[in-house]
Amino acid sequence: MSQIEILMPKMGESVTEATIIKWVKNEGDKVKADETLVEIATDKVDSEIPAPSEGVLVKKLCKEGDVVPVGKPIAMLSTGAMVEASAPAPAAPAPEVKKAATPAAPVKVAVAENVEPVGRFSTSGKFYSPLVRSIAKKEGIGVVELENIQGSGKAGRVTKTDVLAYLPNRNGNGASTSQASQTITVETERPAAAKTNGTAQQAKPLVVGPNDEVIEMDRMRKLIADHMVMSKHTSPHVTSFVEADVTNMVMWRDKVKGAFEKREGEKITFTPVFIEAVVQTIKDYPMINVSVDGTRIIRHKDINIGMAVALPTGNLIVPVIRTADQKNLLGLTKSVNDLANRARKNKLVPDETSGGTFTLTNVGSFGNVMGTPIINQPQVAILATGAIKKKPVVIETPQGDVIGIRHMMFLSLSYDHRVVDGALGGSFIRKVADYLEAFDINRSI
Repeated sequence: MSQIEILMPKMGESVTEATIIKWVKNEGDKVKADETLVEIATDKVDSEIPAPSEGVLVKKLCKEGDVVPVGKPIAMLSTGAMVEASAPAPAAPAPEVKKAATPAAPVKVAVAENVEPVGRFSTSGKFYSPLVRSIAKKEGIGVVELENIQGSGKAGRVTKTDVLAYLPNRNGNGASTSQASQTITVETERPAAAKTNGTAQQAKPLVVGPNDEVIEMDRMRKLIADHMVMSKHTSPHVTSFVEADVTNMVMWRDKVKGAFEKREGEKITFTPVFIEAVVQTIKDYPMINVSVDGTRIIRHKDINIGMAVALPTGNLIVPVIRTADQKNLLGLTKSVNDLANRARKNKLVPDETSGGTFTLTNVGSFGNVMGTPIINQPQVAILATGAIKKKPVVIETPQGDVIGIRHMMFLSLSYDHRVVDGALGGSFIRKVADYLEAFDINRSI
């Protein structure tokens, strides 16, 4: 019989830590090989850690809610041919604590009155890990102060080491005037401060009626909420619309979908066709394929297309097709189907949801004719495709104008007006529509 360490696995190049969400097994439980021990989460996806072999979980080294670096042990597993599940040893009795003879005086604690809570992203687009945010909260470091810490991580990311190295100097000099602390008696949790016209205002408590149901946001919904608010604070959003005649595209899919499914064992949707048109248009207008870093514009050589996928939980995730410009229509179809299926089964790895340079969202799948999507930071544009509807349309012919029934759809492009002006945004979405309208009905796949 031997014991092995269960380590926090490496889940992608961009992931250095993960949070313990839920222990599926308790100490003393017998587990089978590949049976889930614990559920973990990164800032991108949730995942599970399976048992590497049959055995007994003898010790959990981390608690639920702990943020654990990649490669660190999280549990001990006892293995062997004759492993018997045994209950954990009873805990030693806690030492008796003598009660104070007189009531304790109210505890005074220092609370930074003007410190804003740190979110996953700052207004400048900097990312802060759960561990960095936890330290910042504990030490009373606000967003403004954290922004001024020089990061040593990838792309200037602030790490745990950077924050810990900053603290002695900060404590020695005292907090800045804008973040001075006041000593107050904490009695109840204070409502979050809301900013209006540059001044902090206390949020008014919401009155919950007797027939109302209170539903706590799950972890993914909280991340989505933070990301959406951050995006609106970061980018001045502008949305342009065009209507496209996609009759040829619809007729082509109707013609090939049966043979394609029989040959490939999977369906072909409109999504890969939309992505192909977007990729072609990005090649024509490369300044859409950029990110903003302060006053610098980073133009991306790779074209990595994110596609929004609705999950059974009602949440949304955006897996990324990397180097989409190097794939033909068949390759795009395979990638779209694979990522969408694994996203709905929670089988994505974190790297498959990072690195996107442009995002596509299909609001037409919900019967919507158009939408005004929010930019997926740090990108500068996102395209929404609406529902395809049959409409009477004026068609120009050599013999004159006629009215015919055509398959029509709206395209909506939201873009960051800091770097994408109306001319570029409008021209881009018009070109996407042109590529869709010119789709070859006799094309093979």
